[in-house]
Amino acid sequence: MAEKVVIIGSGPAAHTAAIYTARAEFKPVLFEGFMAGGIAAGGQLTTTTEVENFPGFPEGISGPDLCDRFRAQSQRFDVTIHTETITKLDLSSRPFKYWSDERSGEADTIILATGATAKRLDIPGAGEGPGEFWQRGVSACAVCDGALPMFRNQPLAVIGGGDSAMEEASFLTKFASKVYLLARRDELRASKIMVQRVLANPKIEMLYSHECTAALGTDGLERIRVKNLKDGKERELDCMGLFFAIGHVPNTGFLDGQIKTDAQGYVVTTPGSTVTSVPGVFAAGDVQDKKYRQAITAAGSGCMAAIDAEHFIAAQG
Repeated sequence: MAEKVVIIGSGPAAHTAAIYTARAEFKPVLFEGFMAGGIAAGGQLTTTTEVENFPGFPEGISGPDLCDRFRAQSQRFDVTIHTETITKLDLSSRPFKYWSDERSGEADTIILATGATAKRLDIPGAGEGPGEFWQRGVSACAVCDGALPMFRNQPLAVIGGGDSAMEEASFLTKFASKVYLLARRDELRASKIMVQRVLANPKIEMLYSHECTAALGTDGLERIRVKNLKDGKERELDCMGLFFAIGHVPNTGFLDGQIKTDAQGYVVTTPGSTVTSVPGVFAAGDVQDKKYRQAITAAGSGCMAAIDAEHFIAAQG
């Protein structure tokens, strides 16, 4: 027998959809993945040390702890959770078919909440593990982490040349003493208005034709080594925070082109809804949102997907 609702994902969008559909007595099945996209269940939140902008936690909460709470709430409503990665879907007819490495099954509706993975550069010192500073000064989300006390009134750096990099550099000036913006080329590919805003900000120092070659420090990030790509000279800059702003990769490869996506791979949904190009398939969270990419907006779209799925099931009788 086909499941009423199958949810693919493990972050705030997935668990909000699970909680709503469970309370509607659809007995949802959630596949949280096993290191899907190289990230633990919970997605991007698991790489965030302190979350201070999710309502209900005035003292703040760590990203992994928040993910654990999402999961516990789903379990409270008897959501079936499989720690397995969905590797294949057949959306050519209903019920839809799905496969993981451990099982296969059918679903009347599917909610895609697989998120998007932030791109990171392979810079010595910027990775994870001993002697590395990922989440100890190195981040891929200035909006998520930039307001943390460790970054206030400190020199920070952003890597990127697009609109996201301009937005993140501008955002960080609210807290930083100075922001270095590193771009590999001698021009920026961001929109003119964004570039003008950055160039007019006295707190931002543009480093054209530069790349970061190392992240340095002891207990946390303290300096970065940068290289001038035109003359090859290197120097070190005091820097307590390094932020990658070089884009995201939506986790849609397993869809194998069965659902309409944009040029970057994000699932296209009908404006004001989570409806995709395939009736009965809905998309929520960062897999379809390349603008906001926040835990709270993902949770909101997870609620929308659950209600959209409920209406679809009701219409099907």
